Amino acid sequence: MSTRLEIDLTDVDMFVRGDHLAAFEHLRAHEPIYRNESADGGRFWALTRYDDVLWAYGNHAVFGSEHGAILGGSFRSEADTAGGKMLVATDVPRHRLLKQQIHPAMSAAVTARVADQVRELVNAAVDRAIADGGCDFATELATELPAGALMVVMGIGRRDAHHLIGLTRRMIGFRDETFVDIGEDARLRLAWLQAEIFEFFADLVDERRSKPGADLVSILLGAEINGRRLSEEEIFYNCMNVAVGGNETSSYTACTGMLALVEHPEQYDRLLSAPELTKDAIEEMLRWSSTNAYVQRVAKADVRRGDVLIREGDSVTLWNVSANRDEAQFPDADVFDIGRTPNRHLSYGAGIHRCIGAPIAAAELSLLFDRIVADRVRFELADEPQRLRSNFILGMTRLPLEVSAA
Repeated sequence: MSTRLEIDLTDVDMFVRGDHLAAFEHLRAHEPIYRNESADGGRFWALTRYDDVLWAYGNHAVFGSEHGAILGGSFRSEADTAGGKMLVATDVPRHRLLKQQIHPAMSAAVTARVADQVRELVNAAVDRAIADGGCDFATELATELPAGALMVVMGIGRRDAHHLIGLTRRMIGFRDETFVDIGEDARLRLAWLQAEIFEFFADLVDERRSKPGADLVSILLGAEINGRRLSEEEIFYNCMNVAVGGNETSSYTACTGMLALVEHPEQYDRLLSAPELTKDAIEEMLRWSSTNAYVQRVAKADVRRGDVLIREGDSVTLWNVSANRDEAQFPDADVFDIGRTPNRHLSYGAGIHRCIGAPIAAAELSLLFDRIVADRVRFELADEPQRLRSNFILGMTRLPLEVSAA
């Protein structure tokens, strides 16, 4: 009897329903390097086992990034227009040189300043939630994490930070009616959404030309690669790269992590009773949520993995969300265990493309859960959560919680 199932990993509704985890479990067991045939006629390879995903991350000489991290290219072509311009869509040696220019905006000193700002916003938001008896964790609390980071990294105020979060949320959620009118043409919608983000950064670039600071935009305006200044488009793309990566990872991980605690009360009790487990708990939340579900690569040469031949030019997707549930790497992978160690999850990627903002995201999450644990705040579900309609970023657009009286 055949064990093959026709699974389409571009089916976003499968992810909204939560059925993707069972689909990946089947693929890891029966077809770990899977040839996906999409409903729209697209084809790509899907790597679902931990070892295969890690192998592809490390093999950047064969698996290129310049076609973009997301399936489908950009709104203008099948190839991503950010290719060779944006950090996540560049290959070595340019990737290394571009990363060197961006790194000062993500340094340890900047991370410390971000922590101070996030602490202020988080404490105020938690205080409000306690006073009100609850909150929508997704919109009223979790978004303060990236807001604090943007205020420092971009050198902007809280209002502008939340405005930028709204812009990037609409772009990532371009298929979610929570954020956009899904009746329009999707590619045209993406064009408008990206244009809005670029307009935001164009205004910021104009401001920084006359009044530079220590922020990312000012740093990029002064950056040179091989003796050439970055173009405005390259500055826009890399500001968007940092904003999208920061806005989505920390806030959506916070939501999924909080929901995991609520749904696993024994782990919630364990964390409140043992604050020293907070760091390990956050790593488990990162594994459990796998907010950045996948990244795309394109093969630059023929390569064989096991009995599968991947041809030059083939699209290959590296599914972090599946690798992070691989029993071969994580015993009892479907168990949420805040004391799990070791926990070498791939939620930040791996190799040269490991998320440049990972230390900032870790600081943001620590500040939030440290505060919840320190005050022994007990949240419970007040209503059904609502999941983001996406197969690329996994998160929640609505998470109504109430503060337990216990």
